[in-house]
Amino acid sequence: EHTDVTFMVDNESLYDICRRNLDIERPTYTNLNRLTAQIISSLTASLRFDGALNVDLTEFQTNLVPYPRIHLAIASFAPIISAEKAYHEQLSVAEITNAVFEPASMLVKVD
Repeated sequence: EHTDVTFMVDNESLYDICRRNLDIERPTYTNLNRLTAQIISSLTASLRFDGALNVDLTEFQTNLVPYPRIHLAIASFAPIISAEKAYHEQLSVAEITNAVFEPASMLVKVD
């Protein structure tokens, strides 16, 4: 009733992503907050910058949420790799697309 779109982010999933993808053995809240900031920045980039892909929040919701009563969107992010691995790995568009749909890339633990 009070929100158009809500992107849910789960601390447990962020913690697992930090441990698995970023090679951080014991992630701190700073690590989780930086990851969250990067994800939210990417999600809202089209709202903040001019260009062909620029949309407003209403259009954003219309394209992401198929039914008006469903307000919750599960976000996913890929690729998430550590800075050390970024220089050595070359990912194709197909690999990144497949990674987005893997449960390990989801920002909420769901079945």
